[in-house]
Amino acid sequence: MSADLSAWSHLTETSGQMAAVEGFAVSCTARSHHQQSDQFSTLTATPAIVRDFVTNSISGATKRAYEADIRHYAGWGGTIPSHPARIAEYLAALAYTHKAATIARRLASLSKAHRARGVDDPCKAEIVKATARGIKRMIGTAQREAKPLLREDLFQVLERMGNRPKDIRDKALLLLGFAGAFRRSELVGLDVTDIEHVRHGVVVTLRRSKTDQSRAGRKIGIPLGRTRWCPVRHLTDWLDFRGNANGPIFSAIDRHGHVADHRLSREAVSIIVKKRTEAAGFHPDAYSGHSLRSGLATSAVVAGVSTLSIRRTTGHASDAMLARYVRIGDLFADNAAAKVL
Repeated sequence: MSADLSAWSHLTETSGQMAAVEGFAVSCTARSHHQQSDQFSTLTATPAIVRDFVTNSISGATKRAYEADIRHYAGWGGTIPSHPARIAEYLAALAYTHKAATIARRLASLSKAHRARGVDDPCKAEIVKATARGIKRMIGTAQREAKPLLREDLFQVLERMGNRPKDIRDKALLLLGFAGAFRRSELVGLDVTDIEHVRHGVVVTLRRSKTDQSRAGRKIGIPLGRTRWCPVRHLTDWLDFRGNANGPIFSAIDRHGHVADHRLSREAVSIIVKKRTEAAGFHPDAYSGHSLRSGLATSAVVAGVSTLSIRRTTGHASDAMLARYVRIGDLFADNAAAKVL
């Protein structure tokens, strides 16, 4: 998270508890405490229209994560502002129950909360940094990752599905999610108007994503497939079934096969992936909604697709970022042992 990213709220202290109040932003460039306090007063006095734009300078998901972290700190007994030793004590308490990535995120949230208040950031103190380093060395930094749903495994999942309304929808969802390497939020956020049929397949306009907070948008080509599991064909089948009305592409379906008006949630995508993989004989706990995105990236590496071409689909800015999503396939691509054994 960049240092000049606007904070989502400031917090008031009441009997050790913290209440979130109206959002504002504070520049995090170096200033004296007096200058920071002056800026704090200025920002809280800004017109509502300005505060609205500032509040929306980060995504809702990011705000919710920050707020959850601060609530957790408050529940533990922490306050803002805090002394560095108190922050270090909090991190140590988390070390035995939380993953390193979660601890790092909560530390970042506490840092932003202090900067938002216009006070010195205790998270920069050496005692806090040393505690964080010690936690990483003791518990490690490896994160549990969803298993990629590879091409062959996806086909096996699809083979086990029938032709009920939910089957038609889920085939389209799995294939489009895989072919476009979409995140869960991107997939369920698509509307019918975001699909354009062209000669070679369909063009999907992704109007907003996790890494596109400014809503610049980008277009992703979904080509006609060469197998019976053509993503364009199955997307078309689903759109024909749901009707031509505008609205979300992927909606809930009741037990009578009726399509609801409201779109699926991000959690529903993970549930569908787990349910469908389990029906195909796979262990469902290994998979999640992210398995479609990592599955396309990994399958493409195995097939010898260039990282540049993969990044055009996934939207990753660099090979280093893409490498986090390429799992098993990268271990065997240009493998040294394979050349000599």
